[in-house]
Amino acid sequence: MLFMPFMIPFYQDNGLSLSEISILKAIYSVAIVVLEIPSGYLADVLGRKKTLVIGSILGFLGFFTYSISFGFIGFLIAEIILGFGQSLISGADSAMLYDTLEDLNRKNEYSKYEGRVISIGNLAETIAGILGGLLVGISLRFPYIAQTVVAFIAVPASLTLIEPLHKTESINFGFKHILKIVKYSLYDNKDLRWNIFHSSIIGAATLTMATLIVQPYLLSLKIPLFYFGIIWPALNITVGIVALYAHKIEKKINRNYSLLLISLFIPLGYLGLSWTFSYWGLVVLMVFYIFRGFATPILKDYINQFCTSNIRATVLSVRNFVIRIFFAIIGPFIGWQIEKFSLKNALLLSGLIFLFFASITFIFQIRNSKTK
Repeated sequence: MLFMPFMIPFYQDNGLSLSEISILKAIYSVAIVVLEIPSGYLADVLGRKKTLVIGSILGFLGFFTYSISFGFIGFLIAEIILGFGQSLISGADSAMLYDTLEDLNRKNEYSKYEGRVISIGNLAETIAGILGGLLVGISLRFPYIAQTVVAFIAVPASLTLIEPLHKTESINFGFKHILKIVKYSLYDNKDLRWNIFHSSIIGAATLTMATLIVQPYLLSLKIPLFYFGIIWPALNITVGIVALYAHKIEKKINRNYSLLLISLFIPLGYLGLSWTFSYWGLVVLMVFYIFRGFATPILKDYINQFCTSNIRATVLSVRNFVIRIFFAIIGPFIGWQIEKFSLKNALLLSGLIFLFFASITFIFQIRNSKTK
């Protein structure tokens, strides 16, 4: 993610407004949504490895398109390609990890290894932020050119993966089966339903913060662009460190307290930023990213526990589908709020919205657990 700390300055340098940027990201989410559940289903039917290889190829093509584009239309095409590529990867990767551990009779260690994946990824993003800071000194476009090379590495990397053997029962390919799994995930299985909804709200909140809030907030503090390449890596290494130990923390404080803390502190991050436009806001961001690192592996693990191998990638794609739908709705709203009113107003309203939905889904999770 060499480009990530400088994404919004890059867009603005190419003539895009914040509203156009938020629309662009919403379209990216829609592109993911279009194939999200079908791609997860394909991973269940055709195999995780094949979908990950195709997704990696599309990721490379998307960043190549970005590196040669100079306006909204070019960026739009790139976002659509990247959205399709990401939809093929999301769900299939976590399902592959869980099934691999299940083959080894170690599925209870999933949150530990998901935490390691997140930790290594955030360490890589930390290094990328520093390198991107050096590249942006040449040009805001250089991080995207370098990202194209990095994205290409994913193609041979995906070819080295080994398909897990574990499957409880095979499923027939067909649209009716997709709808059946979606119905099972969001209606029939109450445990799965409320875990998906809660995880999706938290996922949408963290995605919105990283994509649309952090950089405008840093710009509002008049922090020089060079320091973006330091602050962004610091936030990501925080996520990585916490994710590495998330499974141990969750075992000590138990499931319900973990859910409660996540439900409160993720939305409170928005409210905290809306109350302070000073360097204290960096502390608030750090706390937010601590809970982001804790939430991601834990919430994914809860979902995996309530589904079988043969539908796991589809179920995880349902989660990502709900995240992207929520983001596609709230993203343009935030962009409009910032331009029409203020960043403070956007942060306050977003925090209240996320707090409301996180609280509702948390309550239903606990109530369903107590009923059992």
